[in-house]
Amino acid sequence: MSKKTLMVGNIAIAEGAILAGCQAYFGYPITPQNDLLEHMSKRMPEEGRIFLQTESELAAISMVYGAAAAGCRTMTSTSSPGFSLQQEGISYMSGAELPGVIVNVMRGGPGLGNIGGAQGDYFQSTKGGGHGDYRVINLAPDSVQEMMDLTMLAFELADKYRNPVVLLTDGFLGQAMEPVVMRAPVKKLPAKPWAITGARGRPKNIINSFEMDPADFPPRVKRLQQKYDRMRQHEVRYEGLNLDDATLVMVAYGSASRAALSALQIARQAGIPVGLLRPITLFPFPSEPLSNLARKVSNFLVAELSLGQLIEDVRLAVGEDKRVELVNQYGGVPLSAEEILAGIAKMTKQPTGR
Repeated sequence: MSKKTLMVGNIAIAEGAILAGCQAYFGYPITPQNDLLEHMSKRMPEEGRIFLQTESELAAISMVYGAAAAGCRTMTSTSSPGFSLQQEGISYMSGAELPGVIVNVMRGGPGLGNIGGAQGDYFQSTKGGGHGDYRVINLAPDSVQEMMDLTMLAFELADKYRNPVVLLTDGFLGQAMEPVVMRAPVKKLPAKPWAITGARGRPKNIINSFEMDPADFPPRVKRLQQKYDRMRQHEVRYEGLNLDDATLVMVAYGSASRAALSALQIARQAGIPVGLLRPITLFPFPSEPLSNLARKVSNFLVAELSLGQLIEDVRLAVGEDKRVELVNQYGGVPLSAEEILAGIAKMTKQPTGR
């Protein structure tokens, strides 16, 4: 049996980045991800790598852009208000086809909000919160183990597609502490012949997101669209539980999915055939698996920590003729299994045992 280490979620992200070969980290303090930045301030110099606390989130994403252009595996982390400030830089990175990892440990909002966990950044992150036609892969862990594992995957996918990847988690998971199996470090990083590393002996590389002639830009955007289509074809990830006989399917991600799992177990004990589909990639979204489920299931219950954002993608996937209800909390308040059970009881008109 592999040895396990008790670890806080934010620290698991930091260690996952180090194992993945992150060469440069840039960040600015904001709760509830400060212990991630603090941990990187210690561990990156220990590994002989670059750590810099920037003067703002704007500076952090700009430095990620520069390090990515130089061929580094690079990363920043922030929380919701800081993530908003980084949207222009993420759009620029997407337009310039630069790989990088952005961690958003979501908190309550809008505005300054509070420092509790939330999922109100779903629209901003999955639909492209900056300007122009672009998309970024979004990975949504539901455990401290996945916070490490999906951070490592984020670097792999960023390099594979030359595109920013967001690890979208929340303050509850960021502060959670669980046993983690340490993964093997990445020994060899991929070659990046496109990077700006000095042009002696080869033609110079040019990285930008600008075309002087407007007629030259549509082909660039079309090429990006083709890349996003490949992501949809090859990178959809989700977990399905008890779906074979389910008459009601819950859809939830992140910490909300943990409450949904507890509700599922209680409902099953009460004889109610409930299933759970947990998106792991929020973009590309598991629309096809949900659409396939909708051929035999008519009732869907979406559990999320927002006023209702994930639910819109679920409705698009399952169709207008299906019943899709919402059970939620927002503004930094956790969602309990009991609240989800009440939603199940309302939809099924059966007692859930609590």
